[in-house]
Amino acid sequence: MKSGGIMLRGKFGSKLYKGVLTAFLALLVVVFVFPIVMTTIHSFKTPSEIKSEMKPIIKSSDEEEQNNQQSIGEENKYVQLKLIPSKATLNAYYDILLAQPQFLMLFWNSMRLTAPIVAGQVILSVLAAYAFSQLRFRLREPLFFAYIVVMLMPFQVTLVPNYIMANSLGLLNSEWSIILPGMFNAFGVFLMRQFMQVVPYSYIEAARMDGAGHLRILLTIVLPMCRSGIAALAVLAFIDNWNMVEQPLIFLKDAIKQPLSVYLAYISEDDIGLAFAASVIYMLPAILLMLHAEKELVEGVQLSGVKG
Repeated sequence: MKSGGIMLRGKFGSKLYKGVLTAFLALLVVVFVFPIVMTTIHSFKTPSEIKSEMKPIIKSSDEEEQNNQQSIGEENKYVQLKLIPSKATLNAYYDILLAQPQFLMLFWNSMRLTAPIVAGQVILSVLAAYAFSQLRFRLREPLFFAYIVVMLMPFQVTLVPNYIMANSLGLLNSEWSIILPGMFNAFGVFLMRQFMQVVPYSYIEAARMDGAGHLRILLTIVLPMCRSGIAALAVLAFIDNWNMVEQPLIFLKDAIKQPLSVYLAYISEDDIGLAFAASVIYMLPAILLMLHAEKELVEGVQLSGVKG
């Protein structure tokens, strides 16, 4: 009887734990998805409707409207969140995609900066990780420890040295002043090393006995076993560099060369509908990439911690 009561309490505790965990995870999903949903909904609303709903947090440039804002009642002092637009419109998307060609140009600038950085990070991280995981040389562990220290440092620490170097090389106001430093990423080396460390050494020894060199071993044995890690690195690198703001502001002086991430900060409150539509389009590449590589990303992040 006593053992039965203990088992009952154990089952109840397990169900309670699962229920609390499920509720907590559901709350996290709502917290992260809610801004995306509301941004998408507001992109289909008219500017006047958006301003009326978000009047407490939007400063008006009209003096008369500001005076009216001070006299509104207590019920209008809070932001109103309506899930259904009173009058849906595509005017904001029309203005961005057709009436303002500079938006597409800035979108292309983001792609032109992000794609080479991602490709460079993947290639260089794979090569460096192979050296740290499969080659035996002096100072290997101290060098990798230095990589870990660099990974823990915020990237803002390297902005001034990178600026001085780009200036000395004559690369300021060029996309290469952002692409070249962005290709070197300590986290990518760490992530790929975690995968390559668990490649069975017997496979590599057998390949060497057959006369295979390092390049052939890397391409035919190591890389096929690390595909999920490469996919995870590519996704994380894309999202990180797609959202960069500080580097373009510092290294690119011409506004026409700056990416879309910088443009979003300059949209005025008078074009609030335009800001929401631009944000939706700006999020699409990252969201589509995440959905396409969701399995590889989750597997890569999990295995990088478990296998190491």
